[in-house]
Amino acid sequence: MKEAKRIIWGLILGVILGIILAMLPDKSIYEGLNKYALQPIGTIFLNLIKMLVVPIVFFSISLGVMGLGNPKELGRVGGKAIGYFMTTTAVAIVIALGLSLLIKPGTFGNFATDNLKYDQGNLPDTSLINTIVGMFPTNPIASMAEGNMLQLIVFSVFIGFGITFLGSKASTLRSFIEQGNDLMTYLIGLVMKMAPLGAFALIASAVGAQGFDSLKAMFFYMMVVVLSLVVHSLLTYGSTVSLLGKMNPFFFFKKFAPVMLFAFSTSSSNATLPVAMQTAQRELKVPRSVSSFVQPLGATINMDGTAIMQGVATVFIAQVYAIDLSPAQLATVVLTAVLASVGTAGVPGVGLVMLTMVLQSVNLPVEGIALIIGVDRLLDMMRTAVNITGDAACAVIVAKSEEGNLREEEEEDERYA
Repeated sequence: MKEAKRIIWGLILGVILGIILAMLPDKSIYEGLNKYALQPIGTIFLNLIKMLVVPIVFFSISLGVMGLGNPKELGRVGGKAIGYFMTTTAVAIVIALGLSLLIKPGTFGNFATDNLKYDQGNLPDTSLINTIVGMFPTNPIASMAEGNMLQLIVFSVFIGFGITFLGSKASTLRSFIEQGNDLMTYLIGLVMKMAPLGAFALIASAVGAQGFDSLKAMFFYMMVVVLSLVVHSLLTYGSTVSLLGKMNPFFFFKKFAPVMLFAFSTSSSNATLPVAMQTAQRELKVPRSVSSFVQPLGATINMDGTAIMQGVATVFIAQVYAIDLSPAQLATVVLTAVLASVGTAGVPGVGLVMLTMVLQSVNLPVEGIALIIGVDRLLDMMRTAVNITGDAACAVIVAKSEEGNLREEEEEDERYA
């Protein structure tokens, strides 16, 4: 809890400094402080965390597969996780669309749309076949270097199976994986000592960059996004953790709150992954074999917070351009966003990439994205916190459903120690 309090204080002080910098008439003060202090500190902190992401995913998933023991068990756990992720993503978009249609954020204020421009770049092919084929790497080292998490997960699964089936012949490799995981856990704790300072710098930089004029103009859009995120977190995650995971939702949110704050400061599910797994295993008592597989998978394909942004942004842009969306188009938004959440995994700026595809699916002008870019950085922090919470909720639920099958996990670990 001491670490959590320090992160909270870092966030509070960062917000205060950011507000002060945003209020200053001389923007050169913010630009200088951001260039020579805030941005370097925040970048160094994020780089240290990201440095550990690829090895922790490799070691943890390999270890998780070794703990599960056989393809049938892995398929069952994976099926439950993917089913939960896809279902909650669809629910998230429905909540976002419903609140957007009710509050109508695009009808407040006058937005100039004549000269809007947005460079959508080259969009990835998110078809189901392309996504499945793209999961299998030709060069796992290249996948690690590129940070392609889907390919890394597949490679780690193969390594875990191979070590399991070889048994005593691969005892040295088993020890290597276990010790590598222990090393990554130690390094996470070491880097986390910098978390309060990193959180302070990142939030101060983000808040200071937002002028009050842009925040005021986009207030209702931001309000609907935040409201949707809160409703989805409390109702969807809270109810599923309670009903399916048999865990008190207040206990769940209390124990996982420090990770949510950390995700808020980093705006990266992958960067938050090591801390999220550690908390799920130690505080929420999720078995290592489940946490090590479900949470990295979720950080790659589970994007409920991003889906909420897409739903609200789609309706907002339609309202700004005075375009009515039919029920069929709304259903298309839900389907496209759910499928794109898997297909665009690992793509930089994934939220806006996915939004571009959603807008194109219902023939809305992608130039409207230019309206929301100004406030997207702050909202990205919030939706990342929701994304990583959904991964943990899924891990709790899967662990509960697999409780009987995982009773011998510790004995298996000791047998190969």
